[in-house]
Amino acid sequence: HETGTAPCKTACPAHISIQGYLKKASEGKYQDALALIKRENPFPAVCGRVCNKRCEDACTRGTIDKAVSIDAVKRFIAEQDLKAETRYIPPVRQPSMRGPFPEKIAIIGGGPAGLSCAFYLAELGYLPTVFEKESRVGGMMLNGIPSFRLEKDLLQAEIDVLKDMGIEFRCGVEIGKDVTIDQLRKEGYKAFYLAIGAQKATRIGVPGDDLEGVMGGIDLLRRVNQGEKVSVGERCAVIGGGNVAMDVCRTAVRLGAKETYVLYRRSEAELPAAKEELKAAIEEGVQFRFLCAPVEILGEDGKVTAIRVERMALGEPDGKGRRKPVGTGEFETIVVDSILGAIGQRVDLGGILPEGMTFNKNGTIQADTFTYQTSQPDIFVGGDAYTGPAFVIDAIAEGHVAAESIHRYAQNANMTIGRNPREFYALDKENIRVAGYDEHPRQEAGLDTSVPAQETFRDMTRTLTEEQVRFETSRCLGCGASVVDPNKCIGCGLCTTQCGFDAIHLLRDHPECSNMTVKEKTKPLVLLNGAKRAVKIIRREITGVSVDGNGR
Repeated sequence: HETGTAPCKTACPAHISIQGYLKKASEGKYQDALALIKRENPFPAVCGRVCNKRCEDACTRGTIDKAVSIDAVKRFIAEQDLKAETRYIPPVRQPSMRGPFPEKIAIIGGGPAGLSCAFYLAELGYLPTVFEKESRVGGMMLNGIPSFRLEKDLLQAEIDVLKDMGIEFRCGVEIGKDVTIDQLRKEGYKAFYLAIGAQKATRIGVPGDDLEGVMGGIDLLRRVNQGEKVSVGERCAVIGGGNVAMDVCRTAVRLGAKETYVLYRRSEAELPAAKEELKAAIEEGVQFRFLCAPVEILGEDGKVTAIRVERMALGEPDGKGRRKPVGTGEFETIVVDSILGAIGQRVDLGGILPEGMTFNKNGTIQADTFTYQTSQPDIFVGGDAYTGPAFVIDAIAEGHVAAESIHRYAQNANMTIGRNPREFYALDKENIRVAGYDEHPRQEAGLDTSVPAQETFRDMTRTLTEEQVRFETSRCLGCGASVVDPNKCIGCGLCTTQCGFDAIHLLRDHPECSNMTVKEKTKPLVLLNGAKRAVKIIRREITGVSVDGNGR
């Protein structure tokens, strides 16, 4: 809308209708809320645990007291997916009917981008095939996130929804090794979606990083998630300061490390990890060494024994505005049994190298920024293979957009004409009247303290209660609600029949109509979204009732 969209929806990469599902949750219509979320995100239970919550950072409520606990409410709503009787499966044709579109589509990579693309293709009526080289689909959601943040049975429950939609999973098949894209073309596949994650750890890049006991942090997480017994010794150093580093150091604690250090070359203020992840790591006993950069890894008999670091100072800002760390010439040696690198990940396409494909210097694939179509017209790309390492919600959003692109390509349609650009602009918060609102405490789920967190791989974060959800959703200001143009609405009521969530109603006997004449009351009035604080009455050719510029 020209006046702007809710900041939460604008900030979300998937542009989920956040105000809508909060409203539905406030009414106890949890399955409707889940269905609304799944219009843009097929993995709400996953995102309710691992999302970086850009929506909450943008929430207007934060200008009054604290942002709405959007992620915690989403987690509560997504519990519906964990039970067969309340699971939401989008209305698509049964697999036996083969759907309305017989074209064969191959999804290469079963991570969040690939599964999202498959979900929305299935909604459109395709039955895509997901090729995954691992024994199970899930990608980085399965292998790159520890269970204490995302339990795997929960992930599997949401993947089961895709199976119920008729999507085929072919696991243990590596494209480029077991079968090539050219072979799949000969088998009749019309289009391909490359959704390979950034699953290869970046080397630390100092002398000694090839010693036994030095490992990529993402490799450690994969091995632990796959059930391997891994030893990190009693003293472990983690290099890096992002969320992966937090996952790695907290995993090391659970593997028995009595002293775990995080070495980060900048100060705490520049640490890119989420504040809550940093807080959790500190509470679990992780020690942070800021302004500290590795210069050499020491060892004996081929095995790591210590790491030599240089004390750093912050110099002038770099091109991204971050102050550049500068060496001071002061060194320290820290005795350790293992070193885990969490300084970045790279895309590893393996044997998938289609002729004519173009790449960036960092190994990601070049593609059209709007359609995600590559230089090979039948190949589309998304997720880490396109952006480099990013968040789950970013990959999900790209998968959704790619599904429409693949649909258009498969049907020989134009790739751009008439397409929703999905460009959202946040409304100006300064124009929202917040002075009259009371402050209300933000609802927090809290932690299960029956077992010390550092002793278990269980997710110890609780879920909000139903009462907490009702209270928390009432804190939403509804600042992104639509405003209907009274000069265009004729009160025909068609919108009430088209809204799948019964959120639009025609009213004649509303209290705000008390001053109208009998003739005026017979004119149809439209009430949108059931707003509590501001009833939006839209009317045409009726005089005597004023409506301000916000439709209130």
